[in-house]
Amino acid sequence: MAKNNVYQVSARQIVLLAFASAVMAVGVTALVYNFSGFGKSDAETGVAFAEAVPQGISEPSTVSDEQNSIEVYKTISPGVAFINTTSVVPSFWGESESRGSGSGSVIDANGHILTNHHVVERTSKLTVSFGGEKTYTATVVGSDPDTDLAVIKIDNPPPGLTVVPLGDSDRLVVGQKVLAIGNPFGLDRTLTTGVISGLQRPIRARNNKPIDAAIQTDASINPGNSGGPLLDKNGRMIGINSQILSPSGGGSVGVGFAVPVNTAKRVVPQLIQFGEVRRPKLGASTRDIEELRALGYRTPVESGLLVLQTAPAGTADRAGLRGVTAGGTIGDILISGDGQKLNNLDDLYRLLDKKNIGDTVNFEVYRDGRTVTIPIKMLGNPPRAPARRTMQE
Repeated sequence: MAKNNVYQVSARQIVLLAFASAVMAVGVTALVYNFSGFGKSDAETGVAFAEAVPQGISEPSTVSDEQNSIEVYKTISPGVAFINTTSVVPSFWGESESRGSGSGSVIDANGHILTNHHVVERTSKLTVSFGGEKTYTATVVGSDPDTDLAVIKIDNPPPGLTVVPLGDSDRLVVGQKVLAIGNPFGLDRTLTTGVISGLQRPIRARNNKPIDAAIQTDASINPGNSGGPLLDKNGRMIGINSQILSPSGGGSVGVGFAVPVNTAKRVVPQLIQFGEVRRPKLGASTRDIEELRALGYRTPVESGLLVLQTAPAGTADRAGLRGVTAGGTIGDILISGDGQKLNNLDDLYRLLDKKNIGDTVNFEVYRDGRTVTIPIKMLGNPPRAPARRTMQE
């Protein structure tokens, strides 16, 4: 007769797992639910992206490569902003001002400019210019550290702003020509050219969240290029220049990365409407099964995410997901979501990042010795609840 294994953990293991969950937790911070705004049209959110090839750029196949570069620069560079920032930073002597600069792209006639989150993070004063001595004050409209994208707006936008059209980053191929326009080292609206060196590169934002499908290019990108457009030969933005690989810590060595413009298309409407990106949250602390097995824990499956505990009134709690019990019984193990394997927290983030609050995700869950499919309606973070006793107590 086959023996039915019951997987349990000791009290000491519960304490260790709970401690680890403080570092590995997902979505247990609390915000107020807000379901409004998702699924609204561009007209409702006030966002209408330009996509047509701008006038002044010839069909690339009919002109020389040099002429194409000249036309793209002449047509698009007036829409590339030179962003100057001032931040107040604490120091031993009190407070001091820190100044920085970056680049951005005008995305509509209302004066909205797309740039990087790290360009405008913690800034107290913003000004933008488009060449010459004229400067404009600007305000941060919204920022998303998870994708390193932000939108600022000129306070009193002048008429006739040049809008940078958006392309389609899902249709890129390695080897195609790209152009970068930005302000490296404060050099106003500099053009560099190159090719797409790679696609689907995994990079991380400064908060360590994964930014999927980054575009790698050998077009020279240096400090000050951050937030500026990576363009195709038709003058359409296909990425937002964000990072460089520089082993020496200096300038470009020919390996730069841009956030795909299709990520911006998904994020920008929420930044303009809400000032932030409102993502669905699982509302549970989890731990990678592979990590636990590497530490010597015996688990019933080889990969997945073990649910340690759920946040009261959160998505997982309302869906009935089970965490590790005070008696030591193992919790649910998330194997996949909508067919996407969940081997670690990055996989879970990638899954939820492409979902909206209110979407239903079919999770494959290992529970009580068998695998079941549980459809779960995704919520935002639950309202903050009074502190309660933890299972360690």
